[in-house]
This record gives sequence, structure tokens and C-alpha cells, in this order.
Amino acid sequence: MVKRYIICILLFAMGQILHAQEFQAKVTVLAQRVNSSVNKRIFTTLQTQLTNLVNNRKWTGDVYQASEKIQCNFLVNIENVVSDNVYQASLTIQAARPIYNSAYQSALINFQDADFTFKYVEFQPVEFNDNQVQGTDALTANLTATFAYYAYLILGLDYDSYSIKGGVNYFTKAQNIVTNAPEAREISGWRSFDGVRNRYWLSENIMNNRYNVIHDVLYGYYRSCLDSMYNNENTARASALTALAKLQALNQENPGIMIVQFFIQNRAQELIGIFKNGDPMEKSRASDVLAQIDIANSNNYKNMLR
Repeated sequence: MVKRYIICILLFAMGQILHAQEFQAKVTVLAQRVNSSVNKRIFTTLQTQLTNLVNNRKWTGDVYQASEKIQCNFLVNIENVVSDNVYQASLTIQAARPIYNSAYQSALINFQDADFTFKYVEFQPVEFNDNQVQGTDALTANLTATFAYYAYLILGLDYDSYSIKGGVNYFTKAQNIVTNAPEAREISGWRSFDGVRNRYWLSENIMNNRYNVIHDVLYGYYRSCLDSMYNNENTARASALTALAKLQALNQENPGIMIVQFFIQNRAQELIGIFKNGDPMEKSRASDVLAQIDIANSNNYKNMLR
């Protein structure tokens, strides 16, 4: 009887551990451009180990139920073999958040990182330690540091969407990775001078007190608008317009900052869907604001919301 009780306790604990992790991630490694002489099995192994890193590591102190796990995708597209076990790739990151009382999921991130060079030796451990970001080999460390950075970024965005500045702890962890990022001639994306749309600037914009309003925008858009659409569309649209007006003001005061385009990109159809049932004045106002923030889709907004 005692043994059976102990076994039940252990099984329950194992179940809690299995459901404790935060992500349900799909990691895909493509190597179609790699020379056929390279053993492609290594990329299958890499895909498995990266999947385990994201899905099996405990990233927060919170317990997630299976239904609460964040759905996300990481696509590693190997562009070139730089040298033995060193690869140049692009990394596409996608994650979505379920909208309350609906089957719809809204994107938290849909971003391509083109500066991803790393080293991977088949079957080597793929682990991340917050206190040893740089690791013993910079190119090897860059593999896990980059994945950890985006894992924390996704968590920050998700928590921010449920409470104002709720994700600051995870944005801080992402910034810590930037500050202590691996350094090597082949590595790019962690420094201010590596470009204008990279890991450094994304983290800087989110953590910069000058751009604090972005946290209000995230909460207002997801929680006050999308989560409230089922209850009162008019109130929800008003919240969305308020959030977008704040984003517009941020963009006008700080032209070209990365976080504005990061938020607005690939969101045109969702935004049109939010405002399409609004009254003429509301649609006109939304069209004007969106056309200024998302210039690439300005004609779509004007045509669909007029």
C-alpha cells in the first residue's frame, strides 16, 4: 500500500514536471542549400536538440498547464557552411497568443533574424545557462544564446499582453544575453553597429524608458481590445484605436525605431478585421493612423476602411 502511494506521488510529480514548461515549440532546420557532400543527419540531430532546449527547459518560475503553453515556431535555414561545424543561417521566429473566448490566435512575434552564425558538433550538449552566456566557445555559445534570447523575448511579449509591464523580468533576461553575448568575428546581431534591425535594438527599444509607452500599447491591443472583442466590439475597437494612437505618437517622436515596425509588421489583415465593422468616423480615424504607422500597407487600409 505504501509503495503504491509512493508510486502515485511520483507519477503525479512527473506529470507536473511535464506540464510545467512554457513552450510548445516546433523547431525546423532546413539545409537545402548545403552541399550534398555534407552529412545531413547532423541537421536532424540539431533540430531535435534545439526542440528539447526550448520545450524541456524551465524558463520561468510559473507552472503552465498543457493548454497554457505558448505555441511557437523556430525555422533555421542553413545558408552556408563557413568551416567545419560552423554554419551561417537565418532564423525565423513565430509565436502566437490565444484570444479569449475564441479559436483565434494573434501573433506575438513574426520576425526573421538574418544574422545567425553558429557552431554545432553532432551530439554535443545544447544547453543554456543564464550565468554563462558566453560559454567556452563563442560560436557554440551563439547557438543557445540566440535561442534563449528569443525564448525570453516571447515570454516578455506574452506576459506584457496580459498585464502592463508584466514581461519586464523576461525582457531583462533577454537584455542580459545581449550585454553578455558571445563575441567572435563571425558573430553579428548583438551590437548597436551591427545594423538597425537586430537583437540589440529590439531589446534596447523594449527596455528604454523613453519608449515605455510600448508596454501600454501591448496591453491595450491584446488585453483591452482583442480579448474583449467577444464582449463589446465597440469598446474593444476604441481600445485598439487608443493603443494605435500611442504607437503613432511614439513613431512620430522617434522616427524609424525598430519596435514600432516590429509590432505592426504582418498585422494588416488583423487590423482591418478589427475595424471593418466600425462606424465611418472610426474607420476613417483608424485608416489615417495605420497609414502613417504602416506605410507599406497604407493603400490597403484606405481601400478597406473607407
